[in-house]
Amino acid sequence: MADENLEQEHSYSDEELQYVYENRRYVGTKETVGFVLWDAAQSFNINTFSTRFITNIVKIDLGYQTVAKTINSIWDIVNDVFTAAIVEKTRTRWGKFRPYLMGLAGPGMILTLLYWFMPVFFGGKTAMDMGKFVFYLAGEIIREGVGTFQGIARTGLLATITPHPVDRTRLITIANFASGTFGEKLPEQIMTVILDLIDNKKIKTTKFTTAQQMLIAFVGMGSFCTVISSGMSFWFFLNSKERIMQSIKTPSVMASLKSIANNKPMLLLTLSDFLSAFGIGGSKQDYYIDVLHFGSMTMLAGIPAAPLSPVSFSYVPWLRRHFSSRLLYILSHYINNFLLVFVFLFGSIGFNSKTFKGGLYRKVLPMFFAMALWEVIWTLFYGLRSVIGTELYNEAMDYCEWKNGYRTEAMTSVAKGMASKVAGSVSGVVSTALKKMIGYDQDAYTSGVEQPDYVKFYLFAMFTIVPAVTGALGIVPMLFYDLNGKKKETMYAELLERRKKASQIASEGDSEALKQFAEEQIHQK
Repeated sequence: MADENLEQEHSYSDEELQYVYENRRYVGTKETVGFVLWDAAQSFNINTFSTRFITNIVKIDLGYQTVAKTINSIWDIVNDVFTAAIVEKTRTRWGKFRPYLMGLAGPGMILTLLYWFMPVFFGGKTAMDMGKFVFYLAGEIIREGVGTFQGIARTGLLATITPHPVDRTRLITIANFASGTFGEKLPEQIMTVILDLIDNKKIKTTKFTTAQQMLIAFVGMGSFCTVISSGMSFWFFLNSKERIMQSIKTPSVMASLKSIANNKPMLLLTLSDFLSAFGIGGSKQDYYIDVLHFGSMTMLAGIPAAPLSPVSFSYVPWLRRHFSSRLLYILSHYINNFLLVFVFLFGSIGFNSKTFKGGLYRKVLPMFFAMALWEVIWTLFYGLRSVIGTELYNEAMDYCEWKNGYRTEAMTSVAKGMASKVAGSVSGVVSTALKKMIGYDQDAYTSGVEQPDYVKFYLFAMFTIVPAVTGALGIVPMLFYDLNGKKKETMYAELLERRKKASQIASEGDSEALKQFAEEQIHQK
């Protein structure tokens, strides 16, 4: 049935539609606290240094890394399909998604600990050592398989934890506000300071070399964050609930695929992610550490913007009421690309393209002011960015239920993720290969040797102008996103009415009536 017919199926008064925006709460205080801890656990890590860990500490050859990324990317795409099919057909008394989150929490923690202990297991081995490479590759493949189940279940749980859009927005906003206010990046910041002190020879000891100090820092901090974040997540899984009922009859694979094909909002979000993922570039940490030798720039440049982080959440509800989801999504997700163009132009002042000498990008003080301004402007959109992407995904899943009479979170999240994974895998492989092509020295960091001038410029360009230009195409699909205004209000009015009736039937214990009601919803659509 066409979208226009769906909108006209029922006529709701303005008073009835306002029900959508009432402050309805289903998730209690204990579960809300757990959700906040779970959200914080997602960023309680030092994963931002994972590439540097593998390249400079574990020291796996960049060519080997390219091979591993290629193999793991193919596996990532293949395992998504059957994993989604398994999760989609799961029906237990604990829910559809919680069993996977609880059951895989322990194995996931152990696999991550093995990852951080690699330099201990393979100390003294060369970058071309095949045993080390095989262990790394096998670990990545297994972690990817476990991570796929966890990722699908994580996305699905967020979409089903509450039936009311206002309650869901409240949860997301509180969690992101708490993370931004109370230091979600604290482990990363502590690690940055430690590495800066070691890199600049500020930690003096005769017992450990520079390389050994870095190894201890990575293994210690990586393991600590893994255990703490796993504990916070598991506590929430035990105390959470899935409140949106799944259809009694599990949808077939074809029905799941159909629900994706006729979901225009999800298709547009997927295409946007796909095009954005083609953004090719390097990392900010590589630039700060290898060019400026000042990894703490990340933390210091963010100080002027820090007070704005919690404030940025305060006006999100107002923005949501007065501007379309399309505009807010584009602004929050692509302001970074726009700003990085100006960072590149500023840093290139005084640069000699023939000799690769000069340029403000090599000076700490000018770049501190440039990056501090970038952080301030970007942070003004932080609250919106933290909420709008998740909300648009959940709205698209609600649209699936509204249009088809059933939900397919697992297959939909995989289809959406697969598109961006294909593009992201290509860009990831290319980025790693480019790093090798420009002559990046993997031993320079731990031996105190400077990277060549041309390598430093390319690291700067790969952090700024290259991803800004290559990732901008993602804006185009979102220009056609139209789940706004009356259409969205009508959708939620009907969904809330339908869910209320299903809940009443379920409370009466009449399974046959509930099954018949579910079938009626599917056939109506």
